[in-house]
Amino acid sequence: MPKILIIEDEAAIRRVLTKILSEENDTYQVEDAEDGLIGFEKIKNNDYDLVLCDIKMPKMDGVEVLEAVKKIKPEIPMVMISGHGDMETAINTMRLGAFDYISKPPDLNRLLNTVRNALDKKQLVVENKILKKKVSKNYEMIGESEAINHIKVMIDKVAETEARVLITGPNGTGKELVAHQLHEKSSRANFPLIEVNCAAIPSELIESELFGHVKGAFTSAVKDRAGKFEAADKGTIFLDEIGDMSLSAQAKVLRALQESMITRVGADKDIKVDVRVVAATNKDLKLEIAEGRFREDLYHRLAVILIKVPALNERRDDIPMLITHFADKIATEQGNAVKKFSATAINLLKEYDWTGNIRELRNVVERLIILGGSEISENDVKLFASK
Repeated sequence: MPKILIIEDEAAIRRVLTKILSEENDTYQVEDAEDGLIGFEKIKNNDYDLVLCDIKMPKMDGVEVLEAVKKIKPEIPMVMISGHGDMETAINTMRLGAFDYISKPPDLNRLLNTVRNALDKKQLVVENKILKKKVSKNYEMIGESEAINHIKVMIDKVAETEARVLITGPNGTGKELVAHQLHEKSSRANFPLIEVNCAAIPSELIESELFGHVKGAFTSAVKDRAGKFEAADKGTIFLDEIGDMSLSAQAKVLRALQESMITRVGADKDIKVDVRVVAATNKDLKLEIAEGRFREDLYHRLAVILIKVPALNERRDDIPMLITHFADKIATEQGNAVKKFSATAINLLKEYDWTGNIRELRNVVERLIILGGSEISENDVKLFASK
């Protein structure tokens, strides 16, 4: 049930607005406040889905209320109420973060449309927060080993900066989790995280994929197309398996990092981009540099911060937590009860040689859940988890 607060010093206007909103939708819970100070106290102590706020009021005017609310509860839509002489101020409140403004006396249709739109926006913000929490949970780093705790500390220190990060480690260790955590904990979190698997894109298409192209740039370029760098503007681009990128593409990425400019394939015009670059590789880039397959200048641009993700064999103490995590997740996905693993089964799994790392462990857990008994036993592990 949407909860709406009306802050208005004129009692007659308060009554009219309350009557209009209550008659429009009987699910609206409408409260009021007779001045800005009382209204702000109510906002501090309650959760509102929408605030209608007069601009000229005693004790605390509408602009002051707006600025104060945006500091403590920026997600609440604020609709300002202006008299005929307040129009310039009303327009300025939009720059300060107001959702909209309405004039006195209120036009019925405009008032109701504005209220509906503002409530829709609030609902969208709430849904996005819920979705973001779900996404964050998908990219949670599981484990309490010294190596994983060190990575978590590094992420917390680095995320809020603009420093480029190079993530290294074998396949299947969860390098993408580090990239997602860096993005979600950064000031760019409200903008896109664009992932590019450099190893999965043919070398002849990588430049078009990263930087876009114009119509006619090559045979299949039937229209202009923006690339991943443009899509990631103001956000983060995650260049996974960057060690597999061609030297010509590396040169263009270097320019993008140096000048914050890219050029679409087949175009002459430069495009400015504001992108944070996070890269990952399972290769030894210093060896790749020595053998002429990777640019040393690009390496130094990317490796401002180095984060090494350890192989699972180097963090065996995390295996029990990872098994529990995957068992819970798989049960949720399949709509089944969670299966427990016996202590002896877990100890046996801790002794395995996990060449496929976290990815392999997840597959083995799923196989055991499908094929094993009601509780996964040591015998189940010997039967179904063999290499």
